[in-house]
Amino acid sequence: MTPQTPQPPTPAPAPAPVTRAEYCVVACAEAWRGDGEVLAAAMGTMPTIAARLAKLTFAPDLLLTDGEALLIGDVPAVGARSEVTEGWLPYRRHLTMVMGGRRHVMMGASQIDRFGNQNISCVGDWRRPTRQLLGARGAPANTLNNPVSYWIPRHSPRVFVERVDMICGVGYDSAAAAGPSATRFHELRRVVSDLGVFDFATRDRAMRVVSLHPGVTADEVRAATGFRLGPPEDPPPGGTTRAPTAEELQLIRAVLDPAGLREREVPAP
Repeated sequence: MTPQTPQPPTPAPAPAPVTRAEYCVVACAEAWRGDGEVLAAAMGTMPTIAARLAKLTFAPDLLLTDGEALLIGDVPAVGARSEVTEGWLPYRRHLTMVMGGRRHVMMGASQIDRFGNQNISCVGDWRRPTRQLLGARGAPANTLNNPVSYWIPRHSPRVFVERVDMICGVGYDSAAAAGPSATRFHELRRVVSDLGVFDFATRDRAMRVVSLHPGVTADEVRAATGFRLGPPEDPPPGGTTRAPTAEELQLIRAVLDPAGLREREVPAP
């Protein structure tokens, strides 16, 4: 019998390239780095994936909810049911955490201006708006009592405006004008969009570029922003949003969002 020649092992397929959406997940997750044992209040698909990624990697002390009234002890995929309940978190207790500063919320914004004032209530004159939106809801208390970050999936001049039509979330200039009672616990951590990452670490607390996602140019960001970004307007050296690690990429794709909901929110450019 003629011995068969051993066949070389079939190489594993190369992982798919990192997508814009996956850069956004990592950028949002970084907002919770170093927070310790606080409630990660994630509003929307991308912030939810990001908070759960942070919990599974560099921020294990974060508290997560099921999006309703339970603290959860596991980290299920987005849309999947939690199997481990750690506690009951009805609305009154949730508000107590807000007022005590034990929460870091990531909200959206229909409009946001250069000092971080956010609008989710109406477009146009609030006395006779052209568009009625959600209403201010909890945005004022959120921004005055605990850290706040923003996720904006469509970076455009309609969202990044010179001045918001109505202030819901309080920005740095508005907090300063209101005095110490407003500035004591006020902290806007970061703004993440489909183009890049921004913060307010400037002398006058105006929004600036921290990093741009791969493939995004400074000119593209300027054209999509309705105000002048604070210095430096171009990202600093090395100012490209960091890529997910191999572990993070596996968690995003196979554990947290196997249905690929992130790609619907931020399609490939």
